[in-house]
Amino acid sequence: MAPTVLGIDSSTQATKALLVDAETGAVLEERRAANPEGTEVDPRAWLDAVDEAAGPLLERAEAISVGGQQHGMVLLDEQGEVVRDALLWNDTRSAPQAEALIEEMGGAEASVEEIGSLMVASFTASKLRWVRDEEPDSARRAASVLLPHDYVSRHLAGGGEAFTDRGDASGTAYYSTRTEEWKPELVELALGKGLELPRLPGSPQEIMARTSSGAAIAAGTGDNMGAALGLSQGEGDVSVSIGTSGVCAMVSPTRPNDASGAVTGFADATGRFLPMATTINAARILEAGRALLSVSHEEMAQLALASVPGARGVTLLPYFDGERTPNRPDARATLTGMSTATTREDIARAYVEGLLCSLADGITALEDRTGTSAATITLIGGAARSEAVQQLAPAIFGRAVTIAPAAEYVALGAARQAAWALSGDQEPPAWTLTDSRTVEAEATPEVLGAYRELKDRTAEWASKG
Repeated sequence: MAPTVLGIDSSTQATKALLVDAETGAVLEERRAANPEGTEVDPRAWLDAVDEAAGPLLERAEAISVGGQQHGMVLLDEQGEVVRDALLWNDTRSAPQAEALIEEMGGAEASVEEIGSLMVASFTASKLRWVRDEEPDSARRAASVLLPHDYVSRHLAGGGEAFTDRGDASGTAYYSTRTEEWKPELVELALGKGLELPRLPGSPQEIMARTSSGAAIAAGTGDNMGAALGLSQGEGDVSVSIGTSGVCAMVSPTRPNDASGAVTGFADATGRFLPMATTINAARILEAGRALLSVSHEEMAQLALASVPGARGVTLLPYFDGERTPNRPDARATLTGMSTATTREDIARAYVEGLLCSLADGITALEDRTGTSAATITLIGGAARSEAVQQLAPAIFGRAVTIAPAAEYVALGAARQAAWALSGDQEPPAWTLTDSRTVEAEATPEVLGAYRELKDRTAEWASKG
């Protein structure tokens, strides 16, 4: 009988747990529990959620791994207790601190040369600086800092020494993708004092701890690195995840260095790299359009498909909650081009096109910064199930798109990492993704052109104050 492994995804909105056949990748059972909403939450709620979702499956698993939302700051005191609520990746209050840290690190190029990415408000180090500036008592009490997945993994191990992996660590801005090690001096630069940091594995498949029942616990990883594992992405493959955030990620053998900040040079969970272009606004763009038009998501998709490419001149720049790529933390959405002839169908179309144009820019940025054309483009995430998104994506991206079957790819990737640790092999197990389909459509470059013109125009407005 094949061994079973447990993959856990502790995401912004929910905790998902998959019990998986270690040899084939077949999902045997799935459970979930809600996580609290917001950009600042008590991380202990994640532990309650993982107990609810994964607890009934733990005894049936021989190995476990956790994928978790990147960048979140979990501060603990000397006793290992939470100092303050965790600041999550989508909390942009530390934008001024990010800019200050870039300068203190010697400028954009020096920053990227060391940590692999340009510092932005999402990164953990900028949140540490915010705590130093705004909550000196919290800074004084802090003894260690963990990422969300580290905190959950430590809980499953029954406490003790915390551990992480290079993939999630590369999003902190105090890990060097150049030397593959922590940079404690960057923690001191950010917070004004040193902190204890999680242990890093010697290899991607290392067993880091065990549960009370003896199950192996792998290092875990960030959610985007987990999704790449779950999709079995190879070099040059691009995934476009449309969830709470929008993430375009390409597996690359080389370390990118983009001082513009359009592409982050993260490490992946296999020893390679995972350059990414990330947007704060993604599925919620469609939710905003649905709410505005007072329709269901299915009706929203049908309205959009009833319009024409370019939505009869209506264009949406969808920066509802600020934006990370491009780096406009204080921006808001812009809807332009409406006339008395504009219809509900046109508005719906503009929302879908705005989402996809934002992601198309992410794909282009990856190709430009890595010098590699996308080998494949695969859509995943909740909003990728929209019929309008599926039909319009190849037209706006200008190439064929693979629609992956609905699945919890972060949790599946975590399970694959757990199976890898269990086997000890040099490479992760070969799991085959079934039921994917390819969608093609005539390219509509004029839609992306109108979007980019609006993006440039609003950048000029911002520069003029």
